[in-house]
Amino acid sequence: MNSTIHDPSVTAVDITRITASGAMQTADMVATEEPLEIMMAWQQDGSTIHKNISVTMRTPGNDTSLAAGFLFTEAIIKNAPDIKEITSSPFNFNKILVVLHEGIAPNLQQTDRNFYTSSSCGVCGKASIDAIKTVSAFRNLKSNATISAKTLYRLPQVLREQQQTFDQTGGLHAAALFTTEGSIIFLQEDVGRHNALDKLIGTSLMKDMLPLSSDVLLLSGRASFELIQKATMAGIAIVAAVGAPSSLAVQLAEEAGITLVGFLRYNGCNIYSHPERIIFPG
Repeated sequence: MNSTIHDPSVTAVDITRITASGAMQTADMVATEEPLEIMMAWQQDGSTIHKNISVTMRTPGNDTSLAAGFLFTEAIIKNAPDIKEITSSPFNFNKILVVLHEGIAPNLQQTDRNFYTSSSCGVCGKASIDAIKTVSAFRNLKSNATISAKTLYRLPQVLREQQQTFDQTGGLHAAALFTTEGSIIFLQEDVGRHNALDKLIGTSLMKDMLPLSSDVLLLSGRASFELIQKATMAGIAIVAAVGAPSSLAVQLAEEAGITLVGFLRYNGCNIYSHPERIIFPG
């Protein structure tokens, strides 16, 4: 029988563990996955409009940041001042309502591809690349950020030391923001890699930190098109991933002026676009 412990991001489950010594009944910790329904409300012609925007499978926690980040990175809202308040349902913690200020209407043309988002999905295509280049408020932003290769190589270990929920479950993705000197600013974890990044960008949005053009984004897994899209929306100039990038991620990074690093390890990496921001000895 499943039982949720105090931390909502982790669930205890009963399992049968098989080892060389035989089978035994025990408990294990797994990452919690629950649906989050994101709804919006705004004023139009003297009436209040309510609309369900998306359902995403996420790890509970930081849902306000997730909702704000999702709406921003999908260009449904333009900035934090568009938002009047974000509230969770008192009857269902898997529902969240984003209320816009009077005179602000969402860009619902962006919702066609977002009504359902699983924890591993992504929607790719050349049309999406063209759209994100047009929509991003930071598309023409120039960044002078650089990071030394030595500092870059240390980032995965720093991230790993900070991933508390991953230590318990081994089942969460992380997105972390670093300074170019290698100090971690903050990180977010989620069963969905795009949710982790939305939580990070949403936190930055609500703290009025955007654009993140002077910082470094580290992804604990692979770099998909969707993650580079979201990084572009936040004005991030350097994205590093422990895993591999996709072809469309490389294409978007090149066109958006993002330095994209993959297969980041303690002694090396692959640089897929704009390598001039990575400084090597000599």
